[in-house]
Amino acid sequence: MALSPLPSWVGVPIDRVMSKIKINAALASGMLMVACSRPEGSVASESARLASCQARSSEEIGGPFALVDHQGIPRTEDDFKGQYSLVFFGFTFCPDVCPATLVALKNALRLLPDDLPKPRTILISVDPERDTPAALAQYVETTAFPENLTGLTGSADAIKGAAEAFFVGYEKVDLPESLAGYTISHTSLVYLMDPNWKMVSFFLSDENQPDQVASCLAEHIRPISGD
Repeated sequence: MALSPLPSWVGVPIDRVMSKIKINAALASGMLMVACSRPEGSVASESARLASCQARSSEEIGGPFALVDHQGIPRTEDDFKGQYSLVFFGFTFCPDVCPATLVALKNALRLLPDDLPKPRTILISVDPERDTPAALAQYVETTAFPENLTGLTGSADAIKGAAEAFFVGYEKVDLPESLAGYTISHTSLVYLMDPNWKMVSFFLSDENQPDQVASCLAEHIRPISGD
């Protein structure tokens, strides 16, 4: 199935997005949406990974949002300040990329040195129709996922606003022959936010090997003072 371009509501050309994140244009394909199936043969070179890990910060990505967590509690970005966070957009019916990414993140966090704080993991749903707080509450309890996983959902408008804040594109794709009925084609990136909710790096969909993720996290994460 051919992948769709970013929906028009995102309103930001892909070259502007890549410029804001300050990474090489050769990695731009990582910003395209995936229909929740793992791409084949899309492995970035090790040198590109190492070079870009330190050059992916942005002051403009990861802006304000107002959503509801998997316990039904209203949440904004301010609730997640004071700690490092890994933010991923996906949905509970995603059969491949989303669960594989969350499993990889759990394994990566296990590899972090003991003296570094473990980032919390935040899953922001792009499927408000199915991903109620109750559905997310069950999903985040999956033992293979990070222990501190928080699920966020909301109205269609609220999710759209959060996606725009992260320059994430997504769209519903009908699957009339599937029991699911539809899937969601969406940008598949993991964003590392610092304790001030500033994006300091991100990981492309083919960069979720736990050792690679852990190495990049260790380059950015610093012990948080209790003062």
